[in-house]
Amino acid sequence: MKSIRKHLSGGERREQTVEAVIKLCARADPATVTTEEIARQIRVTQGALFRHFPTKDAIWEAVVEWVAARIADRVMTAGVGLEDPLQVLEAMFRAHVDFIARHPGVPGVLLGQLQHAGSTPAKEIARVMLERYRNRVMTLLREAWEKGLLRAGLSLEAAAIQFVGMVQGLVLQSLIAGKVARIDEQAPAIFEIYLSGIRAKEKDKR
Repeated sequence: MKSIRKHLSGGERREQTVEAVIKLCARADPATVTTEEIARQIRVTQGALFRHFPTKDAIWEAVVEWVAARIADRVMTAGVGLEDPLQVLEAMFRAHVDFIARHPGVPGVLLGQLQHAGSTPAKEIARVMLERYRNRVMTLLREAWEKGLLRAGLSLEAAAIQFVGMVQGLVLQSLIAGKVARIDEQAPAIFEIYLSGIRAKEKDKR
């Protein structure tokens, strides 16, 4: 009979803690999540928790790092191999929505960190992640423009802002409705509306 493993390595405990925080943030305002709740969630004492994270801020930094790494892995690389940049944009959008649906605590985590008045390591990680995200969108829009896939007179800057805002708006409304896990239900129709506003008509394609 195999023995049951009772002790986790430091890395495994940190990973477990991060996942616990994201689950807690799906049910409550991240600002109200306490280290006591986090410790209870992973069934350790607060003292044991702080052996892996020196401060509560260090926990949030690890959480945002986790989010940034997975967005880079799943969202920023979505559609790689597709030749049509608009199809890549759609793959990116769908991957982002799917990620949020699977991890409904993520929006609250990011919003909570970005709302800090001062500078924190977690806030800086989130800011850099969003900047890279926007740059990826701009790159795809430029490729689409060069291929004649976008309508004449379109502002690429405005189209990039609208793309990011489309995701943020969908997330925000889902948060308000308390249905983040079902965010992917409206995603296809919303992206189609966005696409119809930026795509060149057949007769206008260069």
